[in-house]
Amino acid sequence: AINCLNQAIDIYTDMGRFTIAAKHHITIAEIYESELVDIEKAIAHYEQAADYYKGEESNSSANKCLLKVGHYSAQLEQYQKAIEIYEQVAMSTMDNPLLKYNAKEYFFKASLCHFIVDELNAKLAIEKYEEMFPAFSDSRELKLLKKLLEAHEEQNSEAFTEAVKEFDSVSRLDQWLTTMLLRIKKTIQGDAGDLK
Repeated sequence: AINCLNQAIDIYTDMGRFTIAAKHHITIAEIYESELVDIEKAIAHYEQAADYYKGEESNSSANKCLLKVGHYSAQLEQYQKAIEIYEQVAMSTMDNPLLKYNAKEYFFKASLCHFIVDELNAKLAIEKYEEMFPAFSDSRELKLLKKLLEAHEEQNSEAFTEAVKEFDSVSRLDQWLTTMLLRIKKTIQGDAGDLK
């Protein structure tokens, strides 16, 4: 299937029909995601699809692909790449009245990636995001980040877990967020890395 789709992509790009080529790249990415479980290759095809969509001014379709790239890059511990993508998507959505609500989620995810790499970086990033996007200041996500930073500074894993639990009771944490939070929690000395 992938070979056939790649041939179709070549034909469509030659014809200048990049939107259809992008859709085929997404189909290939999904095959790598679910059937073949080759995340690196899935990322490459999502990136290619995003490029084609951008070229066609289909920004929301491009962003959907980029979010997949960010999601998987962070899972593969390519945090810098994930941060850049989440920031890019957040900035492109924060000025759109219909999409700006999602920007805080992307800034939150970028902040978590920063946090895994370095606590100080996370603090600086959070300040920058608040300046760029004032709505982030009042968000529950930011309140959680501040509590987590405090708990991390004090190396207090109970306070860390408590803050996560409190957040989770209102907004369920998905698998990705849980994974990232566990990675941060493991950097607290003497913690076994469990969110229970």
